[in-house]
Amino acid sequence: MIGAMTALITPFKNNKIDSETFANLIKRQIDNGIDYVVPVGTTGESATLSHNEHKECIEIAVEVCKNTNTKVLAGAGSNSTAEAIDLAKFAQNCGADAILSVSPYYNKPTQKGIFAHYKAIANSIDIEIVLYNVPGRTNSHILPDTAIALSKECKNITTVKEASGDVSKVVEYQSKSNMDILSGDDAINYPILASGGKGVISVTSNLLPKKIADLVHSANNGDLKTSKKINESLWDINKILFIESNPIPIKYAMHIAGLCELEYRLPLTPPSDENMKKIEEVLKKYDI
Repeated sequence: MIGAMTALITPFKNNKIDSETFANLIKRQIDNGIDYVVPVGTTGESATLSHNEHKECIEIAVEVCKNTNTKVLAGAGSNSTAEAIDLAKFAQNCGADAILSVSPYYNKPTQKGIFAHYKAIANSIDIEIVLYNVPGRTNSHILPDTAIALSKECKNITTVKEASGDVSKVVEYQSKSNMDILSGDDAINYPILASGGKGVISVTSNLLPKKIADLVHSANNGDLKTSKKINESLWDINKILFIESNPIPIKYAMHIAGLCELEYRLPLTPPSDENMKKIEEVLKKYDI
């Protein structure tokens, strides 16, 4: 799987999904050359959505992206294998192009359990599965050897979203397999692409989709100089968007840019007053 991908926020209004705004945000991504939108991942506050709301977000994304060049990589992970399978089947039946499946969180499975979890999901659907390794969130680490074994066992497991912050993982994967690696950390998008990564799943591209699209496309076309320059220009915003837990800062930034209401699902709350000011100052540097 290759390209520039956006980990979409989920806009709320009166504690319900703001479907009109969500559709408009996706259209903005399409208009700015993003290859895949990624609804209901971590950035989409999936942990506090009901299953019906989760499925609604996938449906909206698929409908808006229909007959465009932008595809849908639907968030469909869970720490319950049965629930993950249910979401995966729904995403496939709805028309999603692929699913993003986070490593099972909280219950701390062994590598054997992780392998069995993903194999069961892969056997339940035909569309592609992107493994999502984010141990800082899940306390569950998909080791490269486990992911590679899955790719050999399951034809629809070909890609890993690597959000461990360890660029060396890209080199390890390339030395042992043909799996595609996607950056899951905006601050190191360029280093991962320059090391052989094939794309990014970006938080920053909610705000600056064309910048992220240009960063990825230039790298994939062999123009690493341009990609590096874009990545460096995004340093300040990439950094500030993680000043508090994602998606707290990006949602506030989207709000002050006039793109959505400022509303979160508890236990997430708006940034501190101090961090609001810091986010506002950084946004002045960018044309959104």
